[in-house]
Amino acid sequence: MNIPFTKAHGARNDFLLTWQPDLPAVSNLNQLAIAICDRNTGIGADGWLLCSYPDPTPSHAGAAATNLAATPSHSAGRSAGAAAQQPWPQSAHSPLAAAPHPTAACDIRIRLFNAADGGEVEMSGNGTRCAAAWALSRNLAQGPEVKILTGAGPKSMTLLDHQGHLYNFRMNMGLPTYEPNEVETTIDADGKHFNCTILNVGNPQCAVFVDHFDFDWPHIGALLERHPRFPKRSNISFVKRIDNSTIDVRFFERGVGVTNSSGTGSTGAMAASVLRKLVQSPTAVNTPAGTLQLSWEDSIYLVGPAELTAEGNFFYQST
Repeated sequence: MNIPFTKAHGARNDFLLTWQPDLPAVSNLNQLAIAICDRNTGIGADGWLLCSYPDPTPSHAGAAATNLAATPSHSAGRSAGAAAQQPWPQSAHSPLAAAPHPTAACDIRIRLFNAADGGEVEMSGNGTRCAAAWALSRNLAQGPEVKILTGAGPKSMTLLDHQGHLYNFRMNMGLPTYEPNEVETTIDADGKHFNCTILNVGNPQCAVFVDHFDFDWPHIGALLERHPRFPKRSNISFVKRIDNSTIDVRFFERGVGVTNSSGTGSTGAMAASVLRKLVQSPTAVNTPAGTLQLSWEDSIYLVGPAELTAEGNFFYQST
């Protein structure tokens, strides 16, 4: 069967987007996510975004409405369980089922599935910007304000400029939640103690503070992601302070692995650094894909790009 897609990236963190009413009957969304995101046999991406109207009605749901069940994620502890006759099937473990979210003011709604394991997770900052660019390109949003319903609730952003397929946004990332005793804590892995901050910025984050990156941090990231302290796993960032307004960060994302950039990971790293009084706002977050600008005002705001790069069909054969 043909799976239509648009490919986009936010600071080289890449995603595939599919419009839910155009999706054929699929028995398992998790398997489809793994297949379409495979960089050798699929299109290749860090994640797959399934997009829909913010509050689907029977006329909006399309032929695929009863075929959007996702099996439980074995990695993230979250999934979209099967639900008959529901355009957006949910279970108690689904990010969108955790709490009711207002949909009336949102332009579109997205579900995010990770590439490596197909698990459905709450949100991605870079992915949400990609969805905003895609919505603007299809006139599903008018701009300059764009609001998207994610598994972590509504997220809003402002279009700053637009040239061709390249969009630049200022995105409201929200405020972090954390326990005071976890702003400065340690976690053991591979026989070593790691100084870290544990917090949530729409998804779980563990910011590990380091003096350099001259060690096998992807290996440590994989160990920390699955640490018993995180029963639903966590995104891991390795943070090096440069000066009062700059940090360097490397990312190991839950259910994905190493990525060039992460919007929520950058937000978590910046918030952790500010909470520990290592930097001040605004803060430049240097990533392997370039620099993101963040500021902590009434909320945390991130300025970053999203670019649409390709579209087509993936020839999918379910197993």
